[in-house]
Amino acid sequence: MAEVWSKADLHIHSDHSDGLATIPEIMEHVASHTDLKVIAITDHNTIEGALFAQSLAEMYDVEVVVGEEVSSRSGHIIGLWLREAVPPGLSAAETVARIQEQGGVAVIAHPFANRAFGPFGLESVGNAIRDVAFHALEVYNSSPYLIHANRLAAKAFSGGQGIAATGGSDAHVLKAIGAGYTLFRGSTAEDLRRSIENLETRAEAGRGGLSVALRYAFLYPKIRRMQAWNWDRCKAAKQVARPC
Repeated sequence: MAEVWSKADLHIHSDHSDGLATIPEIMEHVASHTDLKVIAITDHNTIEGALFAQSLAEMYDVEVVVGEEVSSRSGHIIGLWLREAVPPGLSAAETVARIQEQGGVAVIAHPFANRAFGPFGLESVGNAIRDVAFHALEVYNSSPYLIHANRLAAKAFSGGQGIAATGGSDAHVLKAIGAGYTLFRGSTAEDLRRSIENLETRAEAGRGGLSVALRYAFLYPKIRRMQAWNWDRCKAAKQVARPC
């Protein structure tokens, strides 16, 4: 019997933070236009969208991992398999500790992105990864402008620190979903977690990079408006001093 390997996109944004698509639109797109078996909704500093997506999972035959992209003081950290939201504005170490307390998996997102590089305002952890006991590193992120950052992440990962590799689209638009993904052994969310724990996942790039980049360029003003709204929401809720 042939061994089964499947795809998971572990970094997707909805209109619950700064994505442009609603949760039902994301679920329909994943089911109808991708071969993803598992997705994680990872909105900024909220799990509301992820919980909504999980409640719809059976309707679309797609498994959903509840995630959150947390704005730590050092940069963005993704928590997966969460039960409650982790607040922004904590240190990287405290953010990872809050994720671990829930039995979650901590992933350093786009670790070497630079806020000044590209239009999406990515907060990277960078060299702080050496000081934080995280579980996985996002080795490939399909956002435009991250070619150099992805190379640095791949170089850091090659050091063999005993962590798993993940890939994600960081999708803010439907067309981007699946443009970056995590390849894992099996086909379920449980299998995915086991593959991460066994350090056997691989970060991969999907097709259509140019068309995705053009789509982002066309929708950039809308994305920026959603980011501004998301920042105002974070400041009002948590009094954070920097963008979420």
